[in-house]
Amino acid sequence: MQTNKQFWYGILIGVLGIVLFSSKAVMVKLAYNYKVDAISILLLRMLFSFPFYIVIAFIYRNQESVDKPNSKDYLWLLFFGFVGYYLASYFDFVGLIYIKASLERIILFLYPTIVLILNRLFLKQPITKNQAFAIGLTYLGIVIAFSNEVTISGKDTYLGGFFILLSAITYASYLVGSGWLIPKFGIMKFTAYAMIISCICVFIHYSMISKVNLFSFSWEVYTLGFLIAVFATVIPSFLVSASIKMISSSNFAIVAGIGPISTIILAAIFLNERLTLLQLFGALVVILGILLVSLKKTDKC
Repeated sequence: MQTNKQFWYGILIGVLGIVLFSSKAVMVKLAYNYKVDAISILLLRMLFSFPFYIVIAFIYRNQESVDKPNSKDYLWLLFFGFVGYYLASYFDFVGLIYIKASLERIILFLYPTIVLILNRLFLKQPITKNQAFAIGLTYLGIVIAFSNEVTISGKDTYLGGFFILLSAITYASYLVGSGWLIPKFGIMKFTAYAMIISCICVFIHYSMISKVNLFSFSWEVYTLGFLIAVFATVIPSFLVSASIKMISSSNFAIVAGIGPISTIILAAIFLNERLTLLQLFGALVVILGILLVSLKKTDKC
């Protein structure tokens, strides 16, 4: 049974994971200043992440879960590893070539509603009035915060937006799969296995299409690749998995509303994007929506 303390703890680590994930867009945009392409920076992200997940998978290889996975579950794990952190990441990195980090977040933030819809369609989970109202409130905050940012300026913006939308759909699919596969594998094993699969997919992709010399980048690119790997991939991937287990993928999707706001702040600091009073007001509205879902009634042991 879930306690109020566990629910709040799940929200806290979920927010931390989302903020760390949000830093990825800013660091990728910084890396693009050094003339690196999307698949190369994605490769560096996965290359630096890979050893961590191998070690974690080895440590937790004998960990038993309540519901043991069957062969079909392993096939689903392959699928969600391919979709979640490979396709979603690749689409996101390509989209960031064409649009700003702040605009990327407002489009990517479509995935909470996609999660709820997928849960309703495939897992028969109802969308509660509390969830619907919280989503509406957080979307209102996003619209306010990005009112000065959502301007279409040429075909490249549409192209970038399309790739980010694909990223939102594929990431939402991963979150839904995580919700029912994590109890079968355990948090650490599922996350490590899914990320190893994603890393291998990126390695194959790079070897097949890229002609760029992996050792030809400046030290700044390697540094950013390492930071993206550790602080925007490895650490938050486990935080997000733990949060989903504690509060459900639907509630996590709403808590993830903090992502666009943290991106605005980070982009203002590191990319010199303007942070207006209107955006700060939008941030407060989003936080209010997150608090609303945080006050959801929970069962007590």
